[in-house]
Amino acid sequence: MSPADRDMTTTGPGWPRRYRLVIFDFDGTLADSGDWFLSIADHLAERFGFRRVTPEEVETLRGHTTREVLRYLRIPRWKLPAIGRYLHALLAEQTSRIMLFDGVDSLIGDLADAGMKIALVTSNSEANARAILGPANVARIDWFECGASLLGKAPRYRRVLRRSYIEAYEAIAIGDETRDIAAARKAGVTAGAVMWGYAHRDALIRAAPDKVFEHPDEIARLLLGESHERDERRRA
Repeated sequence: MSPADRDMTTTGPGWPRRYRLVIFDFDGTLADSGDWFLSIADHLAERFGFRRVTPEEVETLRGHTTREVLRYLRIPRWKLPAIGRYLHALLAEQTSRIMLFDGVDSLIGDLADAGMKIALVTSNSEANARAILGPANVARIDWFECGASLLGKAPRYRRVLRRSYIEAYEAIAIGDETRDIAAARKAGVTAGAVMWGYAHRDALIRAAPDKVFEHPDEIARLLLGESHERDERRRA
């Protein structure tokens, strides 16, 4: 039975199965860091000897998978760890330039208040993620799995499952790139895709995520159901 099928099973009469764990990607999902990454693209290309791209090429590449982008830029996989370390060091000096997407603070707060377990799995460093999230959000996140390789998130998802003692079918992983969907598939968790991040909508839809989200509040509606809708009415 697939994660999507399990989502339709019941825990009681008339009630859909509830997720107990949400695993978030960071850049492009919680943090609006796309413009910052683009601002240093030429610098990285010069330093590490890969292909520079025009703004038009960047837009086209958003419709491709991570592996396709690496091939196009002529970046060998053995260079990725060094690029990642350098990138994270640069970002550490400029975390004040990165903001969370609108609605993320409320989303994390609502999920934590409802007892949902939250994990963060990212290729970014833990120090950068904590600085950008801020103390209030950090306090609500149960597990950090940071510094994951660009194409190696699935083992981190499985590690979160082991640490949480939560079954894969009770977890959903939410990201903004096709590689996040592929990692969720490998780990056996439900794959959720947000439409406000790096990858083009068409590329994400072709990757066939189990769930699609247009706004952070839609994540809360899926995971918290009627209780979130009642809270929304009270706040209104």
